[in-house]
Amino acid sequence: MDQPIPEQDTNHARKDDMADSGCEITDRLYRWCHCEDSVSSILAANADLTPAQAWDKLFESDKKDITNSENARKATAEPATDEKLRRTRECGKWGPGQPSELFTRMYHDALCTLEDDPKRGVVSPCLMGSSGTVPLTIISVLPDIVRHMSNLIVRAEKEVFLATNFWQNGVATRYITNAMRELSRRAEARGTRIVMKIIYDRGNPKQLIDPHHSVPESGYTGNAVNLPPAKDIPMIDLQVINYHQPLVGTFHAKYMVVDRKIGVVQSDNIQDNDNLEMMVHIEGPIVDSLYDVAMISWHKKLDPPMPCLHTPAAMATEPTSFGDNHANLFSPTGAIKGHSAVVDPAKMPSRNPYGVEALSVDNSRADAAKDGTASHSLRDTTTDPHETVQRSPSLEQNSTVTSDVPLGAQNTHDVPAVQPSFQASKTWPDHTSDDPHYDTDIAGEVLRVQATISSKPNESRMQAVSRHLNHTVGKGVQANAPDCDPVDEMTPYIPHAGHEPFPIALVNRAPYGRPKHKADTNPQNAAWLSALRNARRNVFIQTPTLNAQPLIPAIMEACERGLDVYCYVCLGYNDAGEMLPLQGGHNEKVVNQLYTKLSPAGKQHLKWYWYVAKDQSRPIPALQKKRSCHIKLMIVDEELGIIGNGNQDTQSWYHSQEINLSKDPLLVILFSPHGQCLSISPDVPEKCFLMIVLYIVLDSPAICRAWIDGLRRNQNTGMYGAVDPKDGIWRDEQGQGIQGTTGVSSGTFPWLKGVAGAVDRLRGTGGF
Repeated sequence: MDQPIPEQDTNHARKDDMADSGCEITDRLYRWCHCEDSVSSILAANADLTPAQAWDKLFESDKKDITNSENARKATAEPATDEKLRRTRECGKWGPGQPSELFTRMYHDALCTLEDDPKRGVVSPCLMGSSGTVPLTIISVLPDIVRHMSNLIVRAEKEVFLATNFWQNGVATRYITNAMRELSRRAEARGTRIVMKIIYDRGNPKQLIDPHHSVPESGYTGNAVNLPPAKDIPMIDLQVINYHQPLVGTFHAKYMVVDRKIGVVQSDNIQDNDNLEMMVHIEGPIVDSLYDVAMISWHKKLDPPMPCLHTPAAMATEPTSFGDNHANLFSPTGAIKGHSAVVDPAKMPSRNPYGVEALSVDNSRADAAKDGTASHSLRDTTTDPHETVQRSPSLEQNSTVTSDVPLGAQNTHDVPAVQPSFQASKTWPDHTSDDPHYDTDIAGEVLRVQATISSKPNESRMQAVSRHLNHTVGKGVQANAPDCDPVDEMTPYIPHAGHEPFPIALVNRAPYGRPKHKADTNPQNAAWLSALRNARRNVFIQTPTLNAQPLIPAIMEACERGLDVYCYVCLGYNDAGEMLPLQGGHNEKVVNQLYTKLSPAGKQHLKWYWYVAKDQSRPIPALQKKRSCHIKLMIVDEELGIIGNGNQDTQSWYHSQEINLSKDPLLVILFSPHGQCLSISPDVPEKCFLMIVLYIVLDSPAICRAWIDGLRRNQNTGMYGAVDPKDGIWRDEQGQGIQGTTGVSSGTFPWLKGVAGAVDRLRGTGGF
């Protein structure tokens, strides 16, 4: 049955000081963080080793002292000390900046979980704390995310590593396969070869013997997957692994690394759906950390080896994505040129961050910023809140993509390395799976995508949004939300102004296969709980599902101590699967229990919203597959963000392997792609069931500000999604609820529905 939410101490007094887990960074853990060796460097030195052998070799001298305890280092919130913070900061390579206090406390708590078993982190400890930059964030539907992936693939010079949970032949996969064919043509023109590795999860009986099943060409070119055969990509050495731990262990990671220079971390599978998703593009030394995770996840012999094993991102001397074209993206008002929505946080008017309060400008915040009394996240606000942003002429009239590369282009040298991105006279053709149009840089991609969502003749702004959201799934859904102001237009691609590298940490979770809930000591869980424990102002969570047993009490405790906790959750997402025994319960049940258990004062600080799409005025149950949301995100105090591909449910917290990147000023937490473990019998081996997920956590006020405003613009959740705080039920102005939902009660024999939900997951039709 569903697990009840535990009673909370409603008289809890908030401590003045921030608290950490009470654990210590031991000398051994400190030594691991300062070690020069990593799985990647060991593989570079010895090409005969498999990543699994390199992983073992890294801790060979400490093997006898590693306990592999299931429940080591339990958190006991205690006041932190300056010495702990100093020692924690010394356990990372943070680049030109230093981590903030909030980030440092999170990193400390995550790091301490490795003491008894360093493999819990699913990354070499010396790469767990790093630095990097974030040129681009995408908050949109799947086609926009695979558009960016396809552009990165065709621009690859040596190698591509792509990891996804479920790969299903369709429109989304054609963006990738088209790009592979184009990459092979470009490589042939310049006389080079490309190494490409793809790892996904599609159940196969052969995985009973070998969970990392090497897929032959005959297997991955069939209708279900439909990757190109070797004859279509003669210059690409493709190797494919189908990774699944029978019976229901899922590889849940979703990321890509290109030339060990660029990484993307995303929430989506490569599978046509109706979801709003989120992706973050990262560059700099943090890519070495993600690369290390990729090697560990691959597990098997690299055949052929990865060409970039000997060229770490940390040693790169070439320019980043922040070139002249990128700088020229921004108008004087901070909008994307040719458009109205302000995407530069330095130019945004001050406003409350979330919910209905975010619908209007907050003059008190602007005054606080001017007086110097605002929090760190507000001090970079320079725009007068009363300033009106003038709408620029339409991009279709004034701008064009000049970096367009036809699908049949034979030579990348036909495209200049730097081109003027803003020319009159040409329009921006859509980059589609049937008619690809590739760009030479992020600037071209941003302008092209923003042009596609702009209104066409005789089309309202909201009708244009519906056209964009009705891509492959949910076609025919009509907009019922009123038109928005031009400054609130949807911006699928959110470019970030150039910035120096900031601290980033990778916080992952190793798999656990037994049906008991004991494997809760890991970097992933420690980071999320630390964020809630150390928040001072507010916490924002957006997730498809929210029922993780350790997280729910932490949310309640935060509310009881006066912290505003905003939860944007998808109504009805994977309801059946969450009804399995020990899974925590479906979303409607959880929110009802929260509002029932909280004290009257605590209820005022829980702000629960059901996801509402940009073109809608009410939530649509996920079961209808019209407008769902699959984003996995936490933002703490408007300064620190965590983004990735793991849900906030019991499976991800107790059984999935996750990756988190932590950054300061961008804390990026990635939950490593290595697998979720669900076992049906206590006697099933520990590594029988796996699920892999990836997360990024930001400690950058500027990046978080851009995310917060992008989330406000790209959905209507804050405007229309609030539930009734009396019982957690959404009602319209006439007091009517939403038809077609499960409701607060799970009904009789909910576990039967749970079994059906689990089967749907295996078939690739359930929620991931």
